[in-house]
Amino acid sequence: MKKTIALIGALDTKGKDYEFVKEQFESRGYQTLLIDTGIMGEPMIEPDISSDEVAKASGVTLHELREKGDKSLAMMLMTKGVAEIVRSLFNDGKIDAGFSMGGSNGTIIGTAALRSLPLGVPKVMVSTVASGDTQPYVQNSDVVMFPAILDVSGVNRFSAQIYANAVGTLCGMLETTPPMFDGKPLITASMFGNTTTAINQCKEHLEAKGFEMLIFHATGTGGQTMEAIVQKGYINGVLDLTTTELADELVGGVLSAGPTRMDAAAKLGVPQVVAPGCLDMANFWGMNTIPESLRDRIIYQWNPNVSLIRTTPEENANLGRILAQKVNRSCGPVAVFLPLQGISALDAPDKEFWWPDADAALFDAIRHHIRKDIPVYELDCNINDPQFAKAASEKLLEIMD
Repeated sequence: MKKTIALIGALDTKGKDYEFVKEQFESRGYQTLLIDTGIMGEPMIEPDISSDEVAKASGVTLHELREKGDKSLAMMLMTKGVAEIVRSLFNDGKIDAGFSMGGSNGTIIGTAALRSLPLGVPKVMVSTVASGDTQPYVQNSDVVMFPAILDVSGVNRFSAQIYANAVGTLCGMLETTPPMFDGKPLITASMFGNTTTAINQCKEHLEAKGFEMLIFHATGTGGQTMEAIVQKGYINGVLDLTTTELADELVGGVLSAGPTRMDAAAKLGVPQVVAPGCLDMANFWGMNTIPESLRDRIIYQWNPNVSLIRTTPEENANLGRILAQKVNRSCGPVAVFLPLQGISALDAPDKEFWWPDADAALFDAIRHHIRKDIPVYELDCNINDPQFAKAASEKLLEIMD
């Protein structure tokens, strides 16, 4: 049976572009389903799902949107409507992948539709903003952003090549069969460059016990994705040893996962082991992106594009309180581990972020604010030392059992 690709876009302004892409997919043996998100004009090519149907999926008609003349409202409602339609099409088995093209507005609408598809379902967005900050568009999904180079405004010798390449990318995804995995129970873990040693040791220990590890990079979107995976009920245990995103949320760094970080496992009662890993740092991009108010701090240039600032005793006291309050909401088994000789690779004796007073403020706040029935284990080692990884892993196995 032929696979079907949803083509999502404004056919009143991008119709010729979509006609070209439709022909490209169909010449490769795929079926297409055209979804029109255009608002003001008539489609240049006949859609399978009209823009009026998209509008109605959000509770209004296209005529009403046009009468209001409020572009911002129209964008919001069409975004909501197309996401609902694409989600329903996939759940009903009518589409196998999603493809969209557009400028800044088209990218907002297109990626909202693509994000409604589950992880692993092929999804490509050809966008004029794909070379900038794509986080608002991709969020915690696996949308592939494909630079349009030119505006999506007609087919020429350059855009035809870009479109064909993007089509080939999606076809390649559809033609790829992932390897099969057995039904091992799943554990999620949070990791950063400065806790990689710890998490790799935990991974080795837990996989030897028959578990499969999903490791998320604590870069904001990584934490958000881990929360989403836990929220969906796939996970048997959480090894949240790298809670650094809380520091970015507090200090104003660029890798915050938002205020709901650490909420999913607590709410669902998923067994978890928590540590204040990398709360000694907040993240910024290149050195020139650090706010003037923070430039007198201890700073470590991790690489040319990432700069770390050391959190202060005052900030660490706040972070300890925040972490404890997050853990206190747990309705399932939970344990907290404190590595007294440093919470990252940089926070160790003779290392750049070693600051005993700051760590003491963090640990004291956790001890003071943690719920009395939640155990806190203090180990006289660094978070990356083997005894820490072994103790945290074994405790997770114990409370999962």
